Amino acid sequence: MSKVIKIRKGLNIKLKGKAEKILVKAAPSDRYAVKPVDFAGLTPKMLVKEGDAVKAGTALFMDKNRPEVLFASPVGGTVEAVVRGEKRRILEVVVKTGEKAFENFSPMKPMEQDKEKITEYLLAGGVWPFIRQRPYAIVANPQDTPKAIFISCFDTAPLAPDYDYIFQDVDPDFQAGIDALAQLTSGKVHLCVYSDYPPAATFAKAKNVEVHLFSGPHPSGNVGVQIHHVSPVNKGETVWYVNPQDVLVIGRLISKGVYDVSKTVVLSGSEVNAPRFYKVVGGCRLTSFADNIRTGNNRCISGNVLTGTKVSPEGYLGFYDHQVTVIPEGNRHELLGWALPGFGKYSASRTFFSWLTPDREYAPDTNLHGGRRALVMTGQYESVFPMDIYPEHLVKAILAGEIEKMEQLGIYEVAEEDFALCEFVCTSKTEVQAIIRDGINMMIKEMN
Repeated sequence: MSKVIKIRKGLNIKLKGKAEKILVKAAPSDRYAVKPVDFAGLTPKMLVKEGDAVKAGTALFMDKNRPEVLFASPVGGTVEAVVRGEKRRILEVVVKTGEKAFENFSPMKPMEQDKEKITEYLLAGGVWPFIRQRPYAIVANPQDTPKAIFISCFDTAPLAPDYDYIFQDVDPDFQAGIDALAQLTSGKVHLCVYSDYPPAATFAKAKNVEVHLFSGPHPSGNVGVQIHHVSPVNKGETVWYVNPQDVLVIGRLISKGVYDVSKTVVLSGSEVNAPRFYKVVGGCRLTSFADNIRTGNNRCISGNVLTGTKVSPEGYLGFYDHQVTVIPEGNRHELLGWALPGFGKYSASRTFFSWLTPDREYAPDTNLHGGRRALVMTGQYESVFPMDIYPEHLVKAILAGEIEKMEQLGIYEVAEEDFALCEFVCTSKTEVQAIIRDGINMMIKEMN
């Protein structure tokens, strides 16, 4: 067994609304959506128009800069709407559910194929967007050969899904997905599991992988942290990564020849009546869970509270999201909140007396609890950032637009999610994740 990699810096945020390990089938959704805004750096070009009939696996749009990368419909039905925003930017492609039908692809044996054949197959099957890369945290470039591929089999974000529960039974499609991925890299497929408890049978019995054990607080489950400690990304290098449930999607295409994006998501948060796991199809509407969400002034988040996206109760699940979180909306004023002892308020520092009860669970709202102010060097970021990178210096280099400094300070290794805790503990209320994405976009433009 490999040596345990201990992550010492970080922060576990204990929130109310953790899901029971009960799996139910979500109510059928009448509409599904694929949102181009879920894919950083994507310029979509439509391949269908409103009123067109589609099947599960039919390409809805492609990447204008890489036309071979297709984005497929999750279900069979009719294209109901192409929702646009400012400057006619495509926000959503909505498919109204119709007859259950799949595009047919011939199953294949990945171990008998070379990289080019598998790449062509995954591109044609619409599953390529599930493969992402570092640097830049964007859809992987099919022309590249990564030095490694990573699969993080645990998530340490607040109220995150338990993948060991989801994968408790051995699923042969997972192995099929791994076998396909192994043919795409010049190195190894790295499977990262949590060391504090035995991994699920699917992970423990996986072949053709190198297993790494991690322990410690969030963000030890972030794939960026795992890549940093196992195979750091240097200039000119590429590492790919895939979520374990997305490996299943790839495996189903390989073994069954269908584009099946069904997955298990966790509905959690203090404003959920009975937090639990749901079996859904990717891109479903949140109305699938409507009967389990409390009425009131709530915020629905596709994803976790640190990195997720605010969506309306009528909105859709994000492409890469395996979690829906519901918490109170923070639009109320609190008089002299800073001057009260705050026994019921969570604080990463010892601002409130809540630090006296470290095991307590909290139900925070979305209030900022203060206004934005100048960014100062406090050392807060370093206390929760477990990479050998100076996070505050990198943020300032991005704000100054200093490309060489950004390279020297590790811009190729990071993504927004790696700085989520920095943003959480920041007393300056700086939108750190947005700054990191601006820096990444700056590097993409510069390198091109």
